[in-house]
Amino acid sequence: MSSDLTTDDLPADLPPEKHDSIERVRALSTMMDNAIPVPGTDYRFGLDPVLGLLPVGGDALSAVISMYIVLEGYLMGVPQDKLARMVGNVILDAVVGSIPVLGTLFDAFWKANVRNVDLLEEHVEQYA
Repeated sequence: MSSDLTTDDLPADLPPEKHDSIERVRALSTMMDNAIPVPGTDYRFGLDPVLGLLPVGGDALSAVISMYIVLEGYLMGVPQDKLARMVGNVILDAVVGSIPVLGTLFDAFWKANVRNVDLLEEHVEQYA
C-alpha cells in the first residue's frame, strides 16, 4: 500500500484543488487505518477497528466516513470501474467488520481507506 507518498510525489501539473483533495484523503486514511502504532512492532492501526467495537453503529459510522474518499474520487474524475472497486472496499470492510471479534481483526488488517487512497493516487498519477 503506497499511501505514504509525499506532496513531492504528486504530478507537478496537478491543479491545486486536486492537490488539496489528495492531502485531505491521505489524512483521513491515516486517521482511519494507520494512526495508532502497536508498541514493539512496525504495525499501525487506526480508528476503523476502534469504531468497529461499538455495536451496530460503529461499522456504519466508519463506512460513512470511508465514503468521503470515494466522493473525492468521484469529484476528481476517477473512472467508474475504480469507483466501483472503492465502494466494494468500503462495503467489504463494513460487512465483515460487523462480525463480532473477527470483524475487528479484519478491520485492523484490511485497511480499506489506504486501498482507496492508493486507487485515487493511481488515477491522479496516470491522468494528471
